Parts: sequence; structure tokens; C-alpha cells
Amino acid sequence: MPGSTASSQASIRSADGRPFAELVDAHKSYGDVQALKGVSLAVNAGELVAMLGPNGAGKTTAISLMTGLRKPTSGSARLFGLAPTDIRARSRMGVMLQESGVPLSLRVREIVDLFRTYYPRPLPTERVLEIASISDLGGKLISQLSGGQKQRVYFALAVCGDPDMLFLDEPTVGLDVASRRAFWEQVRALVGGGKGIVLTTHYLEEADALATRVVVVDHGVKVAEGSPAAIKDRVPGKKVSFTTAGPLQDADFRDLAIQNLSIRDSTVELLTNEPEAVLKALFERGTQIRDLEVVGAGLEEAVLSLTEGRG
Repeated sequence: MPGSTASSQASIRSADGRPFAELVDAHKSYGDVQALKGVSLAVNAGELVAMLGPNGAGKTTAISLMTGLRKPTSGSARLFGLAPTDIRARSRMGVMLQESGVPLSLRVREIVDLFRTYYPRPLPTERVLEIASISDLGGKLISQLSGGQKQRVYFALAVCGDPDMLFLDEPTVGLDVASRRAFWEQVRALVGGGKGIVLTTHYLEEADALATRVVVVDHGVKVAEGSPAAIKDRVPGKKVSFTTAGPLQDADFRDLAIQNLSIRDSTVELLTNEPEAVLKALFERGTQIRDLEVVGAGLEEAVLSLTEGRG
């Protein structure tokens, strides 16, 4: 996580020494479907934990347990050492879910003022609008906003109570590049101020830029945990991408030391610890390679490597 303030805060816990939010051997079943299978994690002050994995991995279920929206089938979920449904815990929590239903007939400032009344020590309205970069939208009806503008309003509602713990479920869906970068800066400031944050996102660049720690979940199981750098170190060293004039098939790479092969039309992407040997073999076979790029494997490639092929 960039910034020394956040790093120095990472080991600080709640006043009684417990994590801000935690799951302990949490299981959750919906009928015969096991959404979570014994997941444990803890989030402390000054720490942003990014929960990553494919659709249906169990990320949203984990958040629903920590926020008290659902109860675990077995195991436990705690918020500031209390049950997540305890009003003392809930008053210190802010949540931004993928679907945040709010009255479309209200104006932005009105909905922010309404949500502020739910908290004992809310931030001033103008400060909330500033944090969410919506100061210019205060007089607009919710129904008049674009998808990206609504996302920023939902972020405002999550932070308006000045919570110690934030849960952000896919918060930047629909945001343009500039708005996403502005959001990142606000999140960094919150973490630097000692907030605990759980983030889910399909933008792996976002998790790489913001996370103190990454938890990879797949089929309801925690398959990896560590800093973004540690997670990336678990995959082959280089990502190779290129375009080719002639069609290629998976069989053309069968005897090469590669992982995570992707062929889309004329574009090929793969991971390998031996990029020189792989490219040499392709050149010797007469493969016409253009737009060649060889870079270090990123967080996206690491998560794919950790989750692909799991049943």
C-alpha cells in the first residue's frame, strides 16, 4: 500500500485488541450450494483487504456475513468484536453494495442528509459531497444521474457516517478513468486515516494499486492470501503477448513451458518462466509474430493462475 501512514496503521486494532472485522472458519450454505467453506480472515485499522476471485467465488457472501446481512451456517463473523447486527458495531460501519436501492425522487443532497441521520457522529454534508466528488450534483434528482454518478452517490452514502470500517463491493463499476483515479485517492486517504476497508473488484489494477493485502477466493475457499507482490510472485515470471497473421490453436503450444494460454482471434497471451525459449520455438516453426510484448506477470494473471481449473 503506498504511503507510510497506512503501513504504520496496519497493525492497529480496535480498542479491545480485536480486528475491526473478521470471519472465523465461516461456512455459508444456500440449500445444497456451499457458498463459503471455512473461510477465515481479519481486517485491522489502516488496512485495505481486497477479496478477489471469479464470479460466484463467495466474495459477496463473505461481505454479507461481516455486515450482518446474512448469518453463517457455521463458524462466526464479528465486527469490532461484536455481532455484526449489534447497533454499536453497525454505527461504525459503512457499506457500498453492487445494488444500492435509493429513492429516485430525492435529490442528491437530500439523500445524503437522510443517511447522515442514521449515524451518531456523521460528517458534514459538504464534506461528504467533496469526498465523493459530487459537490456539483447536490441539487440533482437521483433519477437524473448517470450510472457512474450514481456510483459516486452510493460511495457518499457509505462514508457519510464517518465509519471506522468500510465494505466496498465493486465500487467503481461504471466510473470513467478520471473518476476511478479520484476514487482511488479518496480511498488511500481513508486508509491512511486508520479506516479498515474490504474491497471487491473485477478491476485487478485497482486492487494492485490500493490493497495492503489480497485474499483470493474460489468456489467458497480461500486459496491464497498475501500482499499484492506476494500473490504475483506465485505465478510464472513473464506475460508474453503478440498478434499473428496465421491462425494458431492450443495444440501449437502443447510442448512449450507455458501457463494460462489465451488465443482470441489473432491475439495470443500466455505466461511462462522461459520467454526466450518459447519465442525461439515459435520463430523456428515459422510463426509470424507482431506487436510482441514481454512484461512481468500482473495481479490479474496471478489470480487467474490461482483459480483456473479449480472444481
